[in-house]
Amino acid sequence: MTMTVAPEASPEMPALLNRERAILEFNRRVLAQARRPDVPLLERLRYVTIMSSNMDEFFEVRFADALEAMRRAGQAAGSEQLQRDALDEVTAEAHELIAEQYRVFNDEVMPALARERIVILNHAERNAAQRAWVSRFFETQVQPLLMPVGLDPAHPFPLVANKSLNFIVRLGGHDAFGRHNAIAIVKVPRALPRVIRLPDALMSPGTQGFVLLTSVIRAHLDELFGGRPVESFSQFRVTRDSDIDIDELDVANLRQAMRTGLTTRHFGQAIRLEVVASCPEELWRMLLEQFELPEAALYRVNGPVNLVRLNQLIDQADGAALRFKPLEPSWPSGRLPRNESILARVAQGDILLHHPFESFEPVEAFLREAVADPAVLAIKQTIYRTGSESVLMELLIEAARRGKEVTVVVELKARFDEEANINWAERLEAVGAQVVYGIVGFKTHAKLMLVTRRETTRRGQPLLRRYAHLSTGNYNPKTARLYTDVGMLTADPLLTADADAVFHQLASLTKVRTPRHLLTAPFALHRRLLSCMSLVADAARAGQPARIVVKVNALTDPGLIHGLIAASQAGAEIDLIVRGACMLPPGIAGITDRIRVRSVVGRFLEHTRVLYFRWGRRDEDEMLYLSSADWMGRNMFRRIEVAWPVRDAALRQRVIDECLVPYLHDRCDAWQQDSQGSYQRLGEHGPSAQGALARRFMTAG
Repeated sequence: MTMTVAPEASPEMPALLNRERAILEFNRRVLAQARRPDVPLLERLRYVTIMSSNMDEFFEVRFADALEAMRRAGQAAGSEQLQRDALDEVTAEAHELIAEQYRVFNDEVMPALARERIVILNHAERNAAQRAWVSRFFETQVQPLLMPVGLDPAHPFPLVANKSLNFIVRLGGHDAFGRHNAIAIVKVPRALPRVIRLPDALMSPGTQGFVLLTSVIRAHLDELFGGRPVESFSQFRVTRDSDIDIDELDVANLRQAMRTGLTTRHFGQAIRLEVVASCPEELWRMLLEQFELPEAALYRVNGPVNLVRLNQLIDQADGAALRFKPLEPSWPSGRLPRNESILARVAQGDILLHHPFESFEPVEAFLREAVADPAVLAIKQTIYRTGSESVLMELLIEAARRGKEVTVVVELKARFDEEANINWAERLEAVGAQVVYGIVGFKTHAKLMLVTRRETTRRGQPLLRRYAHLSTGNYNPKTARLYTDVGMLTADPLLTADADAVFHQLASLTKVRTPRHLLTAPFALHRRLLSCMSLVADAARAGQPARIVVKVNALTDPGLIHGLIAASQAGAEIDLIVRGACMLPPGIAGITDRIRVRSVVGRFLEHTRVLYFRWGRRDEDEMLYLSSADWMGRNMFRRIEVAWPVRDAALRQRVIDECLVPYLHDRCDAWQQDSQGSYQRLGEHGPSAQGALARRFMTAG
């Protein structure tokens, strides 16, 4: 993975936009949600925390990779300066964006919460009774867990874990041994709550009061040092490279190697240092030196160094009117009556599920029925992000206990979900399930479940019939309530045979027949997409209808971008709905002026991947795929992915009507991208795709 320095433009192909800046632009759109007056107030605060979490991952993953790329570029003549200039631009933009985030937090969100009588009180604002309560809380709940470390040759700078909260303190006077060791470090355990609600009895009626853990510790720092005066201090936080560096070709057991790697992840190379704006220069310079960081890596913030933890305030605060109204997804009773067998209904025809508007429960019920059915002989499933608690995984364990053949492809390298996946793999192996970890060098990102059942034909002949679930999203019931995704239950013998071939290859590593209908990466998917674009381009040149509409999370693969541009230059009309990073510059006169790019950021996280192509007037000149893959190089060439055609005309139209058309007409949550990579919101009070779908399918909770 390298820093995206765009190649020189040609008359036919423009220079691509910078990927890192495109990621920052997405986070600007997330932050804009925190400024919307039509978003409930606690949800506005949640968007501030979401952006903080996104920026943490940006530095842990993307920025860390960019730094490594720059170091490698130093070995190639002429490359290093290009990489450094691009990195400097991204760094400056990250500084500006984070400063804007704190302005929104301090000047807009928190004053608005105060008007709703939800306040965070610092030490100066707390009255005598509140200070007494905080003091007791510190003495009984906090101080026993703090162990300050005074620095000297026998007490080196302690290891500071990734994203942990710490204090650096400059002390006056002398220590217990008469020496002037001025600097101490206080590490704050993760187990301590970052936001504490004050008892209502200490607040005026109707007011909810909170204190931050950092404020509690600041007010009592001197008590940690036996009377030595505290001359200056600052909270600080280090963001580290979180990649787990394992040579998959040089380990005997990937699961054991990953578990070992997890213990060292928290102490990777330092990437970013956050301190409060009031931190004295002497202290932040000392920290930069300690972590071997340049001054550009220093972020002096006007507030707590970890806004992510303010989720705890959102969870504790009262006020239903300050949150999104609860919405319950609907069960598709017309297609799946609750009192009927799901397998029997799927045998009659494909069933589409559109989450979170429709419930994820039918997927759980599909697997539950398969586990309980004595005629089901085998169950196969891929697991990427399923969470630490999962009904689906418990059902797979139960299936293995019942003697069914259970094969689970667990992706151990799903970033930040490695530990949960390792734990599930061990539990599955303990009951006899066949667990494999995909393909060395590739992440298994495909979402597939396959059930094989013994049945009989009308003539009484034995028959093994397959049933499958394919999805654009993870097998995670929690995120299925928050992310938009499409899943399909099918007994189509062609699709299910292709799914079985994918599982066979993942488990056996042998060559299998090329799937006839499923498109798989790293094999045919990229090539087929380019082929579809060529068909569209040919149709445009012939004066036939020529249309491409793509909805994905990211568009960064140069080959696919160039294919889209070529089709547009042939005369095709192209609409791209890209939630996150998009490196294609639309709207350049004579080059990309037939391409429009928009992003939708709303209540739910857009996650559906829908690929629509039309290259003529006949029914067979239209193709629509659903896919697990984004349009990124890693998805096309370094991951196991699938895309599948929606062959039923009615279901295909439903996907168009629900996943594409409303998003192309959104004037509430949609943003339009310009040729420079900047975005403009298209409206505030117009139609909302997510809102319309929620009204159609969901009910008030």
